[in-house]
Amino acid sequence: MDKKTPLYDRHVSLGGKIVPYAGWLLPVQYGTGVIAEHMAVRQRAGLFDVSHMGEVILSGPDAPANVQMLFTNDFSSMKDGQIRYTVMCDENGGILDDMMIYRLAADRYMAVVNASNRESDAEWMKAHVSGAAQVDDVSDQTALISLQGPAAAKLLAGLADGVPAAPRAFVENLPIAGAPCLVSRSGYTGEDGFEIYCAPEHAAVLWDTLLEAGKDEGLIPCGLGARDTLRLEAAMPLYGHEMSRDISPLETGLRFAVKLNKADFIGRAGILNRGEPARKRVGLKITGAGIARENFDVSLSGNVIGRTTSGTFCPFLGYAAAMALVSADTPIGATVYVNVRGRQTEAKITALPFYKREAL
Repeated sequence: MDKKTPLYDRHVSLGGKIVPYAGWLLPVQYGTGVIAEHMAVRQRAGLFDVSHMGEVILSGPDAPANVQMLFTNDFSSMKDGQIRYTVMCDENGGILDDMMIYRLAADRYMAVVNASNRESDAEWMKAHVSGAAQVDDVSDQTALISLQGPAAAKLLAGLADGVPAAPRAFVENLPIAGAPCLVSRSGYTGEDGFEIYCAPEHAAVLWDTLLEAGKDEGLIPCGLGARDTLRLEAAMPLYGHEMSRDISPLETGLRFAVKLNKADFIGRAGILNRGEPARKRVGLKITGAGIARENFDVSLSGNVIGRTTSGTFCPFLGYAAAMALVSADTPIGATVYVNVRGRQTEAKITALPFYKREAL
């Protein structure tokens, strides 16, 4: 049976169209529609319920060594209050999941994982930790609300003192609407924003407080549909699309999060054994008619060179786009054709991301 987040009743009362997703019942959109929600986040602010995401705590004296071994990035220079993006690989260098690692203390870290992989990620970590370290899945004790958009900082500053000023930083026990929250300056939309963690019993009041405070800033609730179009415009990979156990992090453009020069990590040998990637993740700007979704063939000069991984119409940019894994020697700017349900649709290979906001 699909689960409900602590905000399920709020979504229903606000007219959210509820759909099953990764074992949860979540709003795909509200009455405003995906395009309006997308544009609100790009131009003002949007509020998302992402309580379906998983949170896993790694703790103990040997937690730092285990974090180094389990994940591809290097955490040796990380300080309390910092967040670092990483990948978790299997022994062959295939991607098990991507996630954000929060350093809560020198011996305590939180991994925020994808909802579809929550149980398998936690079990993998438990099976591969060593020494004095413990893995605890605290997802059921955690609600997560994401406030995103250029007005997010002003809005949240009106409700709490001491919100994080730097990207990928967080503070704990920040009181908002009477609830102690962990607040991070992070998100999955390509915009400035915050992710707010609290106990499930505080989620509804926090949600209501944020929506009320954001009325004058144009804040509206947003669903899964806008979350997906926003992340695609920003070229953020999604597990099951741009990432899987059949794809290495180097192939899908995540080399920045893979530190092959650190002592060792699970999957390092597998990545090295694969050699230089034979394919790469690129953008496709659709110049013909139609929208390219996932798993469509991409051809250059009559030869299939890869397949799309995600695709949609990008509301802010005003054109259809897709990401694809194609042959590594495919040049940026090349004209290719995507097989959209039997029709060869013209597209142009582009660098990623499609959209990038100005720096803070």
